Amino acid sequence: MTRSTWGNMTMSYETILTDVVDDVLVITMNRPAKLNAWTPTMGAEMAAAVEVANDDTNIIAIVVTGAGRGFCAGADMTEVFQAQLDGDEEDRTPRDWVGLMRSCKPIIAAVNGAAIGVGLSQILSMDHIIGAAGAKLSLRFVKVGVVPELGSSNLVPMRVGFGKASELMLTGKTILAEEAAEIGLIDRCVEPEQLLDAALEMAHEMGENPQASLAFTKQLLTANMSNDSLRDAQRLELELLNQAYETPEHKEAIAAFLAKREPDFKAARGS
Repeated sequence: MTRSTWGNMTMSYETILTDVVDDVLVITMNRPAKLNAWTPTMGAEMAAAVEVANDDTNIIAIVVTGAGRGFCAGADMTEVFQAQLDGDEEDRTPRDWVGLMRSCKPIIAAVNGAAIGVGLSQILSMDHIIGAAGAKLSLRFVKVGVVPELGSSNLVPMRVGFGKASELMLTGKTILAEEAAEIGLIDRCVEPEQLLDAALEMAHEMGENPQASLAFTKQLLTANMSNDSLRDAQRLELELLNQAYETPEHKEAIAAFLAKREPDFKAARGS
């Protein structure tokens, strides 16, 4: 694997680390002493890093993980809930995190440890979730008197079914990554030492495809996963198919096929 410095060198982050591994941006939540508990600053910095990656033609995909033994142990009770009790509304500014996840380059979660509350709900709209064996996961919003957010009340039933979603959300129970993979809450469970390699492998399997086609396909999945109109689903597919026909990457794929060579999608999109 090759590593390189990335992004605008004037940018600095307080709560995350960024690194590029073979054209994949790795974002690491970096508050290990607090098991990477989420703060508004962390949320803003992660969103900013994803947005920069989207604009960087050298980045093909994104991996998100955590520093130390935790992935993200939920919201930082002091910085988030105490601010609310004190009447500080600034930290509650709405952000379209789910919209960003559904419009960004392929993004994979590498869950290396506890993913609790927002630590779990923030990754459910990502494209692939891999958990390390033994990692604990919980949608424990009910335990602190609040409700699921970031689209999780839609995404969890779609992943695990209504009954299991009700069990997870109404009890706030904690399960291990092994069970989470078995019921479909996450996509895979691997041994901890294999986690990052597995995430990077999936990032390449997705990200090496034409970026325009990836974006269109993510748009289709987002719009049609809960669309009960087959006619509307097909209408959107046709609209995006016609746009895809005009992309340089599609034309490169056809040219490569006719010339019996491997396509060069990076060159086709001018990166």
